[in-house]
Amino acid sequence: MPSTPRRRAIPERGRQSPLTELFGEFPDRLRGNTWQPSVDVFETEEAIVVRAEIPGVRSEDLQVNVDGAIIRISGVRRVPPQMRVQRLLRMEIAFGPFEREVRIGLPFDRDTVSARLEDGFLSVTLAKIQPERRDVTVETE
Repeated sequence: MPSTPRRRAIPERGRQSPLTELFGEFPDRLRGNTWQPSVDVFETEEAIVVRAEIPGVRSEDLQVNVDGAIIRISGVRRVPPQMRVQRLLRMEIAFGPFEREVRIGLPFDRDTVSARLEDGFLSVTLAKIQPERRDVTVETE
């Protein structure tokens, strides 16, 4: 009878968590009872843009709030009504409520903030406030 090779145990420090092995990387995106969409924050010549990845979310299920220097994006991604899951094999797409807060470190005009949902991305545009330029007179003694 041929001998079967012994399987070696995976060392603990190289092993993924059991939840990650079962469900993929999704648990890392959970924060309490909500999930967090991925965001990019970048600057253009005229504005600061916060771009959130939220496919499957309808505009009527979104809220964008400005509180001082914090932009808060929240809403809900609803489970599609036609989904009838017999047995779950892998789960990486989150459904339910979500919230993401982003602190903006540059001055922006809070009165002209705009938001646009297109192709699964929410873009929140914050017009930059340009510092005023002024000449300072140098005094002598």
